[in-house]
Amino acid sequence: MSTALADAAAASPVRTYLEHPTTPALRLPPLSCDSHVHVLGPTARFPYASDRRATPLEAPKETLFAMHRRMGIERCVIVQSVTHGTDNRVVEDAIAAGGGRYLGVALVSPDVPDAELQRLAQAGFRGVRFNFMRHIGGGASIDAVLALTPRLAAAGMHLQVHFESELVHELAAPLQRSQVPVVIDHMGRVDATRGPEHADFQALMRLLEHPRFHVKVSGIDRIDAHAPAQQRYRHGVALARLLVERFPERCVWGTDWPHPNHTHIPDDGVLVDALSDIAPDAQARERLLVLNPQALYRFPALHG
Repeated sequence: MSTALADAAAASPVRTYLEHPTTPALRLPPLSCDSHVHVLGPTARFPYASDRRATPLEAPKETLFAMHRRMGIERCVIVQSVTHGTDNRVVEDAIAAGGGRYLGVALVSPDVPDAELQRLAQAGFRGVRFNFMRHIGGGASIDAVLALTPRLAAAGMHLQVHFESELVHELAAPLQRSQVPVVIDHMGRVDATRGPEHADFQALMRLLEHPRFHVKVSGIDRIDAHAPAQQRYRHGVALARLLVERFPERCVWGTDWPHPNHTHIPDDGVLVDALSDIAPDAQARERLLVLNPQALYRFPALHG
């Protein structure tokens, strides 16, 4: 490990989420899904990766479940965090505790054995995620990721990608060779203050014209990170609403709790209430929060 990474690993834990977020005014439809969160720790059972670049405060499944009860969220997809690396046990544990309402997206290496992909799929993982982000580093090449996609198809899993805004121009063509559906994180991490006509957002929109692609309209607080609190991320909301209007069947939403590697600590209640502007009517919210996640993630039927 480099000296810088060792220093990060030894740093005091950083709080990234509100202990008592606002209770939202918006009432969500039954079986609403938060399609992008992480769980962190407890480190006594699930140690952080030794090569992590930051040390966030623990955010275990019990805290996540409590946040969701407060928000009126009944389903969820937990994305393995780079804080835990490719040891997916922390997410697997949360899925098992979720009673069929929680599923996962794993972090793996491109040479992951087929047997492990099948095991993860049986445990409730619906996809694997690859990062193309400078602040995360250590990512796989796009060619290696694409070579994995036939094996993902055999396991019934999709590909999730997280990339720097400007990389949409470089990655768009290769990603179209994927043999499985592709889910794009956080609206492609565009700079929302540049507006919908900016080249990066336009490239994202063109990519979403291909029916294999889906997008998470999460991260209004990341792509409009410096908006004053009273503006409630209006630039991010505007782009999310445009995506929901243009691609109504291929958008899902998430809080991104507990908000790692952020510029500030968002209020999850504010993020939920923003849905009244992102998807302004009940039918649009039903599609975004219930129908689309059900189709993409294949939640099991609940009994009893």
